[in-house]
This record gives sequence, C-alpha cells and structure tokens, in this order.
Amino acid sequence: MAARSVLRMGENSLFESSDEVQDFATVKLDSLIQDMWDTMAAEEGAGLAAPQIGVNLRVVIFGYETNSRYPDAPAIDETVLINPVITALDEQIEEGWEGCLSVPGMRGLVPRYASIRYSGFDQAGRPIEREAQGFHARVVQHECDHLDGILYPQRIRDMRYFGFCQELEDSGLMSPQPCDDDGIDAL
Repeated sequence: MAARSVLRMGENSLFESSDEVQDFATVKLDSLIQDMWDTMAAEEGAGLAAPQIGVNLRVVIFGYETNSRYPDAPAIDETVLINPVITALDEQIEEGWEGCLSVPGMRGLVPRYASIRYSGFDQAGRPIEREAQGFHARVVQHECDHLDGILYPQRIRDMRYFGFCQELEDSGLMSPQPCDDDGIDAL
C-alpha cells in the first residue's frame, strides 16, 4: 500500500458525485482504504475522501489521536465511513476556518452544522451511527461534501474570507494557523 497523489481543485472529477459502494470486505476496498490512510498520514490531514485520490466511490476516512495542525482539537476516533448519510441535529450553524489537501495553501471561513448524526458502514459492511459536535462534525461534513462533488470554497458565504493563508493572516482576517503551500493545511 502507498500514499497516492491528491487531486487539486480544477480536476473535473472532484466536482462529480461518487458512486455507492456495493461490495464490502473485498481486497480492492481494503487496498483503497489502506492507501487513503497512508495518503492522509503523509499529508498530515484530519480526513480524506476517496475522490481526492481519484476514486469515485462514497468512502471517507477521518480521525487522529493528535494532529500537529489542530493542536487544540480533541481526538477523533479513526473511522472508515462508507455510503454516509448526514442529518443535522438542530439548525445551529457555526463558521470555522477550513483548508483542504485539494486546495493547498488556502483557507476559507465555512458555515457548517454544529451538531450532526452520521450513519453508514465500515469497510466490513457493519453499520455505523454516531453523533458529532464541533470540529468532529465539521470534519465529517467537509469530507462527505467531496462525495457530492463539493469543495469547501463553494460553501463560503463571503469571499473576503477565502484566500491564501499568509494574506488572510496579514490582513487580520484569520489568526495565524499552521498552513503552507505544500498542501499541509487540510481537514
């Protein structure tokens, strides 16, 4: 297994809806998921969606014990989520800064539901259902957006709050955050 190249915004396939996984616990699916974990680790991300590595399937992974880019964020259990469904638990929306391996060196202020329930399956086909709040909820929503061909800049309400990290910091719009042009700025 190996880390794969991450597709960047501008690749047409990132704007396509992904297909549902039909077969679980297969060598092909297990290999894809291992490559996703390897890629996410190499990029120091908090999550990754299969379309980001060129596979048009409804598969996301997320989670970490600690993450150098999000030192204040609580740990999130490492999760493989296949064919996810997200339901908002209430109407509360929070705006937060997001980056993406597919949009390297940039950040944007993105509105997301503060509390969600997500369901789907693990790689063996066992059902998963959890509730998430705060950063955990943001990560899940961000990654699942990729499955519908949505990149976080499409969710930004005010484009003044989207740009290159250094310029956002220099203008005082964003506090300093780990973010660089090497693509190590993602959820």
